[in-house]
Amino acid sequence: MATQQQRPVKPIKLEPRWPAGLALLAVGGLRLALPPSLSVGPDWMLLAVVGILILPTEWTRVREYYTACKVLGYVLAAIVTVDMVLSLSLLVAALPARRQSPLEMLRSAGALWITNILVFASWYWRLDGGGPRARELRGTHLDGAFLFPQMLLDPQTKVQMGEQNWSPGFVDYLFLAFNTSTAFSPTDTPVLSRWAKVLTMIQSLISLTTVALLAARAVNIL
Repeated sequence: MATQQQRPVKPIKLEPRWPAGLALLAVGGLRLALPPSLSVGPDWMLLAVVGILILPTEWTRVREYYTACKVLGYVLAAIVTVDMVLSLSLLVAALPARRQSPLEMLRSAGALWITNILVFASWYWRLDGGGPRARELRGTHLDGAFLFPQMLLDPQTKVQMGEQNWSPGFVDYLFLAFNTSTAFSPTDTPVLSRWAKVLTMIQSLISLTTVALLAARAVNIL
């Protein structure tokens, strides 16, 4: 009786996770640029919390406890999101009272604008297509909340370009978040799912608020 020939197992293309971790650490670092009146707790607290939580998140990923790793990732993203919203609320409340100097206001608005990009890039990266682990298991990214240009290429073109196993990484979501904050729209990447549309609207609103604060302070300085 002939034995059935086994098909070769397709290796999983692992996505590097350090850009996402570095982005959250950068958010903690940007918190140091805010004056004490715009921070909840010590200015170093967010950076310390992110640094501490990244360790078990990475440990669970290496040990292949993927559910725990996913939950810890959501906790990390939620913490930096709540901190950003609180700081932005304090900044908006401080504008009429003019409790901050022009330089502090400009620095704070700029730091929060960059934080907005990093935070939402992290959310897009964690949620799209079931998250980074699910995208790794699928290999080729053909379906998700965002329609990246590579997904529209025909198979022959993908092979010619060496993109037959293309899957979005953190930089792709960072580029998406940057465009959303600067152009107030995703530009080259249409948004397909409802949750993604809600998140991009929230990100655009936060970006518009910080840009308006920068413009208002600039007018006052002049």
